[in-house]
This record gives sequence, structure tokens and C-alpha cells, in this order.
Amino acid sequence: MVVRRCTALTFTASEDRVLVADKSGDVYSFLVLEPDGCGRLELGHLSMLLDVAVSPDDQFVLTADRDEKIRVSWAAAPHSIESFCLGHTEFVSRILVVPSHPELLLSSSGDGTLRLWEYRSGRQLQCCDLAGLQEPGEQPGHKGLAASRIAFWGQESYVVLLCECVPVVFVFQLDASRQQLEFRQRLTFPHRVWDVMFEEARGLWVLQDCRDAPLVLWRPVGGEWQAVPDSAVSRRLCSHLRESWAMLEGSVGTGDSFRSLYKATFDNMTSYLKKKEERLQQQLKKKRQRSPFPGSPEQTKKACPGQSALSC
Repeated sequence: MVVRRCTALTFTASEDRVLVADKSGDVYSFLVLEPDGCGRLELGHLSMLLDVAVSPDDQFVLTADRDEKIRVSWAAAPHSIESFCLGHTEFVSRILVVPSHPELLLSSSGDGTLRLWEYRSGRQLQCCDLAGLQEPGEQPGHKGLAASRIAFWGQESYVVLLCECVPVVFVFQLDASRQQLEFRQRLTFPHRVWDVMFEEARGLWVLQDCRDAPLVLWRPVGGEWQAVPDSAVSRRLCSHLRESWAMLEGSVGTGDSFRSLYKATFDNMTSYLKKKEERLQQQLKKKRQRSPFPGSPEQTKKACPGQSALSC
């Protein structure tokens, strides 16, 4: 059991432990063969953790937090930090170590970018702006483009990115020799997409908010991704999902889970100047109320000192 709410978890490459990140910024490890055992505190951040990953050789633990940082720590001695991957300007929502190229890391953030890193050195190799891939007429800006899932298909080095607030899946392809990502396609859906996952032998499975067709399989055909016609496998899977539809709807939710993580900006100067002007107006009003009106007896006395108001 963790002290605070769990925000992310992952298995180690050896599959003997589970690493659990929580809302307070700590990572605990649990032994798979001791499900009732207490977790061991491995490392901690000063900020909420949003994702945790492990290198394929189990040497490094990578953590992403709300304060724009990705930290690379030695698994054997988590207090020893190998590097930081710095460059995001909002919370880091998801990270993924590329399985076929274990020296590379993919990350997504509330700043609306997908970034490629050489994580041991902390060097950024590429930054892809997702807002620039939006269609004309779509809501501009980076908000809503934080990824809830990054998936990698080793067969053709495809990378897909699912963002919570748009019914779109962005497809990239990794050129490992150049260490660059190439944008390939946007997959659009009539319903909200809950999750995506690659199956090496088949392609990309897409789970969507549609009871009639909750699961759709996509594959590249001639370099372009297309939905695959229903098969016996997809029909069987959809049937099982429909049986548990109430549970799915209740567990996924409808809101944007990242909305509260964006930086709040305050224009203090405008508020200060407005209040200052109000105070000046109040002071001027009070001064006018205390001052006698022109032509009044008090004003005449000031104009003719030593004489009565009548003689003046």
C-alpha cells in the first residue's frame, strides 16, 4: 500500500518488482512474489510524479514530475542522479524508453510537444510541436495536447501519441540512424479515444467511447494507416467489452485529468493599478465633501479675512 494516491506504475525489465509513483512525489518498489508485502521507498521528488519508467537493462529509473523535469536515477542507488532532461515548459505527462533503441527516451508534456532525448546525457535531440499539426478550425494552442499514452511499434518503428482532449491519434516514425521523428499521419475518430496499444503481430488497437464498436484495429497499408475490417478476433473482443461496458464508462471518466496541472498565471500589476485608482478616486471624493462650495459663507470668510460676509 502506498501513502498517497498512485499516479503511475511499471514493471522492471526482470519482472520481479513493480515500481509505483505517487502523488506526493515518491517511488516505492513492491516484490511481485510478495503481493501483501510492504513497499520499499526508492526515491522521491519535491513535486507530484506523473510517470515512471525503467531502462530495458534495469540500470536506470526515469521519473517525470509536475515541475517540468525528467530525472534519470541509478536503480541500484536511486540517490545517485545520472542526469536531468530539461526543456519542457509545463508538466511532463508521459515518458517512454524506446524498446528497440534503449538509449532514447520519448516524452510528452502540457506544453503540447513530443520530445526525443538521449537520456543518459540529458541531451534533447528533437522537439515536435503538436499544435502545429492541428487542422484549420481546431482549437489553437497547446492546452489539451498533453499525452495520456505514448506507444511504440518495433516492427516499423512507429510512435503513436494519444492526447486526452482531442479525438485524434498522432502517428510518427522514428529514424534511428538520424535520431529523428518524422510525422506521418493523424488518425481521427468520431468518439473519444480512451486508450491505444500495439500488438506486434497485428497493429494498433484503439479503445474508444462507442458501445457498438469499442475496439478498432488499424494497420499501415501502402504507408497510410487504415482501419481494418471486422475480424473474428475483433468481434470477440468487442463482445467481451460490451459485457463490461458499465464498468468501463465508470472507470475512465469524462473530464481532462491534466487540467488542474497547468500553470496558473496572475496579472498582479493590472489588479494593483485598478485598486490604486479606486483609492485615489475615494480620497478625491472625500476631499471634495470636506471642502466648502464656492459662494458659501465659509468660502466668503476665507476670501475676506477680518470682515463679515455681509460687508464683503
